[in-house]
Amino acid sequence: MKESLKRNVWFHVGVIFGICFLLYVLFFAALHWLTRHGEEITIPDVRGKDVNTAITTLKGMHFDIYVDSTYEPAVKPLAVLKQVPDSGSIVKQGRTVFLTVNMLIPPRIPMPNLVNLSYRSAELMLKNNKLFVGDTTYVPDIAGGAIKEQSVKGKAIRPGDMIPQGSKVDLVIGNGQGNTEFDVPDVTNMTVDDAMTILNQYGLQITLVAQGEIADTPSAQIIDQKPRAKNDAGGMNRIKEGQFIDLAIKQNAAP
Repeated sequence: MKESLKRNVWFHVGVIFGICFLLYVLFFAALHWLTRHGEEITIPDVRGKDVNTAITTLKGMHFDIYVDSTYEPAVKPLAVLKQVPDSGSIVKQGRTVFLTVNMLIPPRIPMPNLVNLSYRSAELMLKNNKLFVGDTTYVPDIAGGAIKEQSVKGKAIRPGDMIPQGSKVDLVIGNGQGNTEFDVPDVTNMTVDDAMTILNQYGLQITLVAQGEIADTPSAQIIDQKPRAKNDAGGMNRIKEGQFIDLAIKQNAAP
């Protein structure tokens, strides 16, 4: 009876070890299946490709796809701008790949106000709004380099009017000179202070050229100017708003 009992004990022990071994094998087999060990693949680079081509490529590799959109005017419509995970990443099949695609129809935005800005500032503002500088035209205006008018396709556009991103905005820019033409003022023998008072009324740009050491600029005397008031024939020289006049100055000049 003892022998029979001993055999039963060892039989049950063997059964228990067998079940444990079977469970061990099934566990790692299931783990292998769940993790799809050995099925890792490299994500291809689909940036710049048409979205339909990109989706076909990725679905053929058993990836899930999620598509979002934004707008870049320099890129063709429906092209893939960005992908996550990035190309070259090693992932398992079934992973979701996020694609950012360029819009087919550009969104509309309010036109910014460029009037009275410098050309550089206007160009930067257009770039920040995904707009482009179109044709530039210069007109006489004392505000040199300032934007005077803005238009799209030949039509004046007001700030706040809705236009498509990617539009080209034509700019009218002041050239620093006014339309008004007048005789060159004669300021020779005046002090710099008095000459400035007169010349500023005409909207002229003044350059001072020192002759010798200058202790006090406002009291220095104008000894010559270019252009001069009269030409060699005795006639009056003409000048426009915004143009330059050079003044030669000297401290305590003799009459």
